[in-house]
Amino acid sequence: MSLRARLLDAAYDAAVTTGWAATRMADVAKAAGTSRQTLYAEFGTKEGLAQALALREAARFMDGSEAVLTGHEGSPAEAVAASTEWTLRVAREDPLIKAVLTDESSDGLLPYLTTRSEQLLQAVTERNVAYLRSHWPDLPADDLAFVADTLVRLTVSHLVTPAGPPDVTARQVGRLVERLLPTQP
Repeated sequence: MSLRARLLDAAYDAAVTTGWAATRMADVAKAAGTSRQTLYAEFGTKEGLAQALALREAARFMDGSEAVLTGHEGSPAEAVAASTEWTLRVAREDPLIKAVLTDESSDGLLPYLTTRSEQLLQAVTERNVAYLRSHWPDLPADDLAFVADTLVRLTVSHLVTPAGPPDVTARQVGRLVERLLPTQP
């Protein structure tokens, strides 16, 4: 396991067990079996560590979402609905997501899903665009980019404030995609 992965694992564990506000860089470094200096050299600041943790977790969710779609033969709307349902279901049980959403401190990790989420939104949107384009190359590129960005923002919104069960939300999101990205049978 790489040093970066060990440090991110230690940051994940700290955020889940003590909350991000109470997480100290020294504790993360110690848990990873390295020095604070090494941790700071890798991430620069605690904010840099938080951003890297958010991006890693987003990539993990995208990997899982894409695995759900392996062999998928339906429409873009059906693929998005399946991916959205998986994401919302898994997020409800994910220890880090639970910690993020229940941490009421002003310096928790929630901003990395909301007000400081630019890098996360961009990374996930790019993965969504790549997936959709590789499976449905005839979809208009401009529409695809807009729809992918909108879907990521909508999914994050439903993570933060669920409007209903994942399957119901996923069906609604699928219907939206069907209207925005109509395809020929």
